[in-house]
Amino acid sequence: MKSFLYVLLAMLMVITGCSGGGSETKPAGDADQKPEGKEAVAQADQLEVIAKNLEVPWSINKIGETFYLSERPGSIVKVEGGSTERQKVSFKKELSQAAEAGFLGFVLAPDFERSNKAFAYYTYENGTGQFNRIVELTLKNDKWVEGKLLLDNIPSGRFHHGGRLKIGPDGMLYATAGDAATTPEIAQDLGSLGGKILRLNLDGSVPDDNPFEGSYVYSYGHRNPQGLAWSQDGTFYASEHGPSAHDEINLIEAGNNYGWPEITGDEKKQGMETPIFHSGTDTWAPSGMAAHRGKLYVATLRGNALREFDPAAKTTKEVVTGVGRIRDVLVEGDDLYFISNNTDGRGTPSEGDDKLYRVKLENLQ
Repeated sequence: MKSFLYVLLAMLMVITGCSGGGSETKPAGDADQKPEGKEAVAQADQLEVIAKNLEVPWSINKIGETFYLSERPGSIVKVEGGSTERQKVSFKKELSQAAEAGFLGFVLAPDFERSNKAFAYYTYENGTGQFNRIVELTLKNDKWVEGKLLLDNIPSGRFHHGGRLKIGPDGMLYATAGDAATTPEIAQDLGSLGGKILRLNLDGSVPDDNPFEGSYVYSYGHRNPQGLAWSQDGTFYASEHGPSAHDEINLIEAGNNYGWPEITGDEKKQGMETPIFHSGTDTWAPSGMAAHRGKLYVATLRGNALREFDPAAKTTKEVVTGVGRIRDVLVEGDDLYFISNNTDGRGTPSEGDDKLYRVKLENLQ
């Protein structure tokens, strides 16, 4: 049966004159783009499942051979030696049940092996509204406890909470904050923390060299950024959800304005930055990302794929498909790790979802 299908496929390719790169997408509006190349998509048997039965996982952390994964309902899953342990997190505020909200960003402190400390970004509600906050967590007897508050009252709404946390190569804590959906104009307001990429000292204070004196704001004009990554040479990138498609990959520089809600896609306006990639009329819904050897690997939700972006060649292609929604990605050595997100209420979970996967980078070339 398989032989018959292969023959039939070959006949169809001859008839239609199709080539291997047909589904590769290039950023809209760039006349200097290079031709599409043959697309290499990892096959199912090249994906190794490291952990399964995860509950809306959001962030991947790895130290040595141990993983720590945040889950939106409020847990951290420790994966080590083929076993998984769901660890309780004791937050001081009750997690919000709003769509896309809850326990989002999570990153281990640089001295985690000594201090057992990490940083978390979560959404909560109180009598005056709904907000996001960044706090310190400490691991004690296999339980995480919220300690020091670093930053509070980050705007939140029905959607667009942002939520990604990363430690930059400068040792600072970076956080993405969405525009709270119903108030997109706050992205242009330097007095608001919404619609921004924020930069903090690890003790929660404002760095002296931030672009706006006394402010956590590092860049602004963002709609719902959810991924952060730095290349080997220190170039800083972010992924962002756009309106009705026009999702973005941006090159981030301190103090710059990325246009939302004034411009999208290829639109231009003085003093505002256009993305280095955008999805045009397609929808990627990009989330976590990683940089490696001149390429960007970006998890996409609505796109149901892991995408590779080449900023030098100005091309992008799918390199992993068939596992549904993908939330975060991590590259270490010759391996790429990613988590599916089919249990987030917008996907179609398969048996064992959600899962932590590993794939060899050589299988993505």
